[in-house]
Amino acid sequence: MSAGAAIPLVDLAAQHREIAAEVTEGFARIVERTAFILGEEVSGFERAYAAFARVRHCIGVANGTDALELALRAIGVGPGDEVILPANTFIATAAAVVRAGATPALVDCDRVHLLIDPERTAARVTSRTKAIIPVHLYGQAAPVEALGDGVAIVEDAAQVQGATRHGRSVGDFGIVAGTSFYPGKNLGAYGDAGAVLTNADDVAQKVRALRNYGSEVKYAHPEIGFNSRLDPLQAVVLTAKLRRLAAWNDARRAAARRYDALLADVGGVGRPSTLPGNEHVWHLYVVRVRRRDDVLRKLNAAGIGAGIHYPVPIHLQGAFAGLGHQRGDFPVAEAAADEILSLPLYPHITAAQQERVVEALRAALV
Repeated sequence: MSAGAAIPLVDLAAQHREIAAEVTEGFARIVERTAFILGEEVSGFERAYAAFARVRHCIGVANGTDALELALRAIGVGPGDEVILPANTFIATAAAVVRAGATPALVDCDRVHLLIDPERTAARVTSRTKAIIPVHLYGQAAPVEALGDGVAIVEDAAQVQGATRHGRSVGDFGIVAGTSFYPGKNLGAYGDAGAVLTNADDVAQKVRALRNYGSEVKYAHPEIGFNSRLDPLQAVVLTAKLRRLAAWNDARRAAARRYDALLADVGGVGRPSTLPGNEHVWHLYVVRVRRRDDVLRKLNAAGIGAGIHYPVPIHLQGAFAGLGHQRGDFPVAEAAADEILSLPLYPHITAAQQERVVEALRAALV
């Protein structure tokens, strides 16, 4: 394989170069005003992102885990309740359920797209089920409309900023959604950040109070809340990136199409596919290979920053041993966890870089 500079899994430096001047000016403005908590930058970003996501309300919070927890609490999820979620997700989804006082009820995913399985979800609903969290994974929406009526939908929209399903924006399907602006997301901050999205005025009001010690009025606290406010410095970064997000998502789609073409004749690689009705934003380009750990080691040794999202399903995490599951309970998620491999993908990746990635992958499979 031809030599060259290492190719990262995500290139945040390239994004920063596009917005550096705007961010520097925004930071200086905040420092000059010494306006370090909430304020104009936060409220301005909240309005802009609500418009982008086509929802009535966006409430900025400290991180994506808090976003899900506050979303759950705002609709009354608590002790004694169960919340259904897929076994193949980041631990934050399940942790948010526990932090809200409820119990995660896990289900398997579908074999093709690795999204929550509607049939298994329907079979898991009980009298204790208070909500379902369909995790929109890798950049595309879960089949939310197939999850049935009667149970509140709380969307985990951490990986799908800008995605749609049947023309409808993610975050607009359930009563409430939580998203993450972790740096590597399609819309990423320069640290931890997140937001709650909803069309329900009462839910929005509840979340705004919960994120700020339980009250929107200073020194009046009718309930216990949290200190989980979006930082205005992060709001500056997010606003600058939001102006470019649609174009960056288009660049991700082009890169995904290029990978599809480059991998078409590479045997032993299962390529990702898009669920009909979805407009994918390709947060990740996840392939499936045998001997995944060996392939990953060879790629990394060749300077290719591939990774894994996620190698251990929720039910096999020590933190959730108390749920009583064992290996074999969610076979589709388990099989995927042993084979999935995330290839470098970001808006600024070049065709030459992708060709090097595929060349290295081809060599690693031998």
